[in-house]
Amino acid sequence: MGVYIIAEAGVNHNGCLDLALQLCDAAKEAGVDAVKFQTWKTENIVTRSAAKAAYQEENTGKEQSQYEMLKSLELSYYDFDKIKAYCDEIGIQFLSTPDDVESLDYLCSLNLPFLKIGSGEVTNIPYLRQIGSKHQKVILSTGMSMLSDVETAYNTLLESGAKEVVLLHCTTNYPCPYDEVNLRAMQTLKAAFKCQVGYSDHTMGIEVPIAAVAMGAEIIEKHFTLDRTMEGPDHLASLEPYELKQMVTSIRNIENALGDGIKRPNASEKKNAEVVLKRLIAKTPIKKGEMFNSDNISLLRSSEGLPAKYWDLVVEKSAKRDYQIDEPIEF
Repeated sequence: MGVYIIAEAGVNHNGCLDLALQLCDAAKEAGVDAVKFQTWKTENIVTRSAAKAAYQEENTGKEQSQYEMLKSLELSYYDFDKIKAYCDEIGIQFLSTPDDVESLDYLCSLNLPFLKIGSGEVTNIPYLRQIGSKHQKVILSTGMSMLSDVETAYNTLLESGAKEVVLLHCTTNYPCPYDEVNLRAMQTLKAAFKCQVGYSDHTMGIEVPIAAVAMGAEIIEKHFTLDRTMEGPDHLASLEPYELKQMVTSIRNIENALGDGIKRPNASEKKNAEVVLKRLIAKTPIKKGEMFNSDNISLLRSSEGLPAKYWDLVVEKSAKRDYQIDEPIEF
């Protein structure tokens, strides 16, 4: 199986079911493996007085509280039933991140292939135990966390019954500047936990997720939107549909280019080698019994003759027959 690409619709539907369905269409057109949303009941995840995150204020202003903002972006379970059915109809995997226990139970009823958990839950041990008790595969983003936090979360999920835990390196900033990406931390996760790893990206553009694939990411998650100029907290750090398609194409190209790691000439190189690699060729006429040396043999491109790598085996050996100029040397 190749790199699993998740198009993160997140809250870029702006609380509108029709926009959510359009995002499903765009994800399908881009060629991703899955389109993912976020499912929550606002009163279960935030107080009415909680401040917005800095990026939320920057992208949406200070007029609303975080509670009001999230309530305006909330989709109902009925909406998600419609989205799931539509994804099944057009042939793309539906996913959503549960942000509270009620939503966790709801999404588990949809028989999803795994549970995707956001970075905000890395230190939420009671919730992680409830997730693990569902006995499903879990993909966990690890933004805002130390390696020790990830270790605790990883062990908690497995000890609570999770079938498998995949870790996504992530920087929780929207958009994330390049100097805060720290892609090598993904490889640290791989070395520390010997598990599947991937990358959840919040940078502008497509370079970083492509680089992550070259560095070993097996899962890529990337925010996308129908229009980056729309109002909402996450649109600015999201790809537009044509960019998402470019990212998918580029990832598939890199995936093909990575190969199996065995150093050997491929089929096209073998054909080229016949006329490109140097071979032992008579530089002057050589009589039978004469010693081969650098004065009478040279290395030239030819489709015949001993490959250049046999030079040391031939030099100072005697010719078994006569050779004319430009004739290939043979054993």
